Amino acid sequence: MLNIRTATALAISLAVTGVLGAAALPASAHPGPSRPGAPTCRGEGVDPAAKIRYSTDVVIDASIETIWKLQTDVERWPAWQSPVLSAERLDPGRLREGSAFRWTTPAPATPSTPETTLEITSTVQELKRHKCLRWTGPAVGEGLRIDEGVHVWTFTKVKGGVRVRTEETWTGEQVEADVPLATEILGMGLEGWLDDLKAAAEARG
Repeated sequence: MLNIRTATALAISLAVTGVLGAAALPASAHPGPSRPGAPTCRGEGVDPAAKIRYSTDVVIDASIETIWKLQTDVERWPAWQSPVLSAERLDPGRLREGSAFRWTTPAPATPSTPETTLEITSTVQELKRHKCLRWTGPAVGEGLRIDEGVHVWTFTKVKGGVRVRTEETWTGEQVEADVPLATEILGMGLEGWLDDLKAAAEARG
């Protein structure tokens, strides 16, 4: 589901409701409506009606096994994603359809929201091992809420490694109060997640 980052992304913007200034996004980024061929998992994608959406991708020079392990071992996310303060599985065993996990990330004060820690509860809706993931759920903090996030990941072997594609949507009254700014912060979060995943996976090989 949600990927709300702090530090780099959130120092420039506000987690969820806005951003100060418009930082340039990579050419691979695709804000706005989903494009044809947008990532899906078992035929399911992001919320087609959501006003806030962002997609991007990266090629990672590492094995699919390494990348998949990093992405699905959610309790270890804090070890390679500094914006993730904590992460816990709410069910035992390998991540699978129906699995749930709860994780937290800080959000700084902004002109319209207080400094808070967001608690994000994600439920895996679709999963195909080494191929794709899709999870959904809300993010809630004091004075700050995303009603529903939908996050899709795909993993494809290509020359030079594995292409990881991701797309996410947000819905909720607070975030929809300023769609362009919320889209910007969502995009910076996803770009940061891919940067961290690439660095961690390539360090392991």
